[in-house]
Amino acid sequence: MDLSFYTSYLSEEIRDEGREQGREQGRAQGSADAVLVVLEQRGLTITDAARERVKHCDDPDTLQRWLKRAVTATTAEEVFADEGV
Repeated sequence: MDLSFYTSYLSEEIRDEGREQGREQGRAQGSADAVLVVLEQRGLTITDAARERVKHCDDPDTLQRWLKRAVTATTAEEVFADEGV
């Protein structure tokens, strides 16, 4: 059985892409968790819909915007202001 593919340049490139995707997903999950922690620690009520929206978001810019808003928002819904629910 020829195993040369597993040590080829293409194989390394595919593994590197997978690692980067994993890192991006990890960063998004960390940002989503941060948004929820800030809201929880501030004592704000988080609906199931809002929690799911945050957990399923994978856009780093959106998550950063929500995190910044979570610091000063008076309700969890304010975090999503002007973005539709």
